[in-house]
Amino acid sequence: MTDKIILEDMDNFIVRLKSFEQKISGKHFLITGGSGFIGSWFCDTLVRLNANVLCVDNLSSGTNENIKHLSEYDNFSFISSDICDFETNEKFDYIVHMASIASPLSYMKFPIETLDANVVGTKKMLELAIKNNVESFLFTSTSEVYGNPPDEAIPTPETYYGYTNSYGPRAVYDEGKRCAEAYCYAFFNRFKLPIRIARIFNTFGPRLDIKNTTQYGRVIVKFIHQAISDSPLTVYGNGNQTRSFCYITDQLFGLFSLLLTPNLDGEIFNIGNEHEITILDLATKIKKMTNSKSEIAFQNMPKDDPRRRRPDLSKAKKLLNYSPKTSLEEGLSKTITWTKSH
Repeated sequence: MTDKIILEDMDNFIVRLKSFEQKISGKHFLITGGSGFIGSWFCDTLVRLNANVLCVDNLSSGTNENIKHLSEYDNFSFISSDICDFETNEKFDYIVHMASIASPLSYMKFPIETLDANVVGTKKMLELAIKNNVESFLFTSTSEVYGNPPDEAIPTPETYYGYTNSYGPRAVYDEGKRCAEAYCYAFFNRFKLPIRIARIFNTFGPRLDIKNTTQYGRVIVKFIHQAISDSPLTVYGNGNQTRSFCYITDQLFGLFSLLLTPNLDGEIFNIGNEHEITILDLATKIKKMTNSKSEIAFQNMPKDDPRRRRPDLSKAKKLLNYSPKTSLEEGLSKTITWTKSH
């Protein structure tokens, strides 16, 4: 059962997607990683718009709680499977490949599984897309492919090649996504497969679970959880490093627009929010919004952690008519309320 905040957000979001409704209704979608944070919202939207949805997830980082309410719908089905082992004879019009561990603590604990989901799993889904002659294939990549860009590359455009470490603790995720992008390019170049790539910047909102939280992958819900329990808010380094946070419905609009807008085959887009904030300022803001008595505790900076994150959204604004609608404060208020109730 979904709750009031999610239902209200979903009602408003469905209205926002009105122009894409005819491209969704009655179509067959495969969503890998569909029980995760973003994936479950994606499945919710499709079911509400009368698409036929097959969600595949091994529940290693996603949860059945996010999708169990969808089991009552005839146009939704779920298969528990590792994406590398998944086989199907069903036919699909669209494939959205989201399957991947994204939290640093988790992908450092399961490095090979993370690499396999992004490399082996992506190749397998691309082959399935060719077999199905899909209308489009969306791969959800990450801003982490940019690594640690210099200040002159902030805000970061899609044309920036990245500055990453292929032999470090974050490499299994960062380089796994980079390799997956290369696979997408190869299939587009050789087979003209209609691929689209979204480089997702930090996204937050209801269903962002405290489970497996560490560093910045789940920093907002981590701070909220610490603040409402009056525990120390753990900040890495001096807290002057920055991130740009995008509310879930804004992220979804970018992803749906990229998947369904014509004449974008082979293209890569940043999807996120341009508002940049330091982690220390974020902690202070959440502490104030929750009326928390928590202290701020500083810890050592993790290896290879990026100093800044801010997307250049010029391309998305021009070609996707993309513009985030939810302010950080509004999104935080909703997420705080949801987290307290869960």
